[in-house]
Amino acid sequence: MHKMQIGRDNWRANRSVLFAQSVALLGIMLTLVACSQSKPVPADGMWDPKAAAAYLDRRMRWWISWEGSARDHGTFCVSCHTAVPYALARPALHATLAERTPTALERQLTDDVRRRVQLWNDTSPFYPDEYVAPGKSAESRGTEAVLSALILACDDARTGRLNADTVTAFDHMWAEQLTSGDGAGAWSWLDFDLSPWESAAVDAQYYGAALAAIAVGLAPESYQSRQQIQDSLRSLRDYLAREYPRQSLHHQLILLWAATKLPGVLDAGRRQLLVATVLRAQNPDGGWSLSALMARSGKGKRNYPDSDGYATGLVTLVLGQTATPGAEPQVQRGLTWLMRNQQGHGGSWIRGQEGFWVARSLNKWRNPWSNVGRFMSDAATAYAVLALTERAQAEPVVASARK
Repeated sequence: MHKMQIGRDNWRANRSVLFAQSVALLGIMLTLVACSQSKPVPADGMWDPKAAAAYLDRRMRWWISWEGSARDHGTFCVSCHTAVPYALARPALHATLAERTPTALERQLTDDVRRRVQLWNDTSPFYPDEYVAPGKSAESRGTEAVLSALILACDDARTGRLNADTVTAFDHMWAEQLTSGDGAGAWSWLDFDLSPWESAAVDAQYYGAALAAIAVGLAPESYQSRQQIQDSLRSLRDYLAREYPRQSLHHQLILLWAATKLPGVLDAGRRQLLVATVLRAQNPDGGWSLSALMARSGKGKRNYPDSDGYATGLVTLVLGQTATPGAEPQVQRGLTWLMRNQQGHGGSWIRGQEGFWVARSLNKWRNPWSNVGRFMSDAATAYAVLALTERAQAEPVVASARK
């Protein structure tokens, strides 16, 4: 009996120890989750550029190393959700963070694009017909041609010099431009039924054509005035004007952005009506939702009426560049929403503080903690950064790092 009692006592003691360890472990896990998902509460006019850069860098590093993005000749896919937004937004943080040169990830991205431009006839399309579906090779080539020209033109715009590889990228882009049919003047564009960037149902071909206009407008050394591209440029302008009425607010906003870089792609009447329509779509909290911007062509998609970082960043960026006096109060409310909604950590807490903006897929539910589930937040963070840093250049007090 004595031995039995000792056994029971040992069992109770061990159970108590295990229980205490479990409680401690649970406490640690909850603490880590709290740290990982903590949401900074910034004062008005304050956001954290360093934390935003940390998030963007980690996500780009993951994308480059992910086997799903790998392509031939040691290159990777230039994605609309992660790589392109990174190329547009990460350099905008240089001045704020006192960075004198591009980051290693920025150089790796532009070097990858240059490599594929140089090996254009030797590389495989991002999504070949034989491995994916008929028509994907042409869609891939059209999409890649535009995105390559855009990324390299953005890079050159910061130096003021037009690189030979950028000229070659534009040559590829014009060679891929459609010359007949309903899409004449545009490019074949990837269609995976993924809104807002890769879906024929929402006419993402128009989105691609608007990006091409941005690329031409950004290219330095008066590239847009070169005589040899005028016929192609005229065809692009005709397409953008012809197909404009059928587009969602999202795509029309991309064209409005292009109009700030390239004259003649959007007339004054359409510009005025578009600004008014976008302002009416603002939520009471000051932000915008991607669902509202895609309402015209988003049938069958998920609906999220709450404000999100991608839509709010895009609207405030574009309307801020159009310098519409009557829109300024609402644009400022949108910027305030962005400054109040920079989320806490996006990755492992041990990597240091990160700050990002949230947007969700309109196509399907995705685990928000997964890498794929972060795709829309990658774009949201990039466009929020673009909007906030641009305003900071005009009003330095607006955006400053939290201590």
